[in-house]
Amino acid sequence: MKLQDTFFNWLQMHIVHQARPDDEAAKETLDFFELILREDHGVSQLEIVDDADRMKIHIAYEHKGVKSKQSFDREAAEKLRDDINSNPIYNNQ
Repeated sequence: MKLQDTFFNWLQMHIVHQARPDDEAAKETLDFFELILREDHGVSQLEIVDDADRMKIHIAYEHKGVKSKQSFDREAAEKLRDDINSNPIYNNQ
């Protein structure tokens, strides 16, 4: 899996897990993408930064000893959470 795709998948699952902290499947999937980032791509110290930006979500990380940032479109990153929340099968309310 390409690094960019793995970051995006991790970000989507991070957003889902924040919205649904009791969802074990979301946590397991988040952990899976973290493992891929760490073991396959050498990424460490992964975190969301500057969450106040309404258009983008920014990720800070270290890749092979170099600190970097990556930005993703907020609407695209939040789409999975919104789709899950709008589906009655996954909505416990």
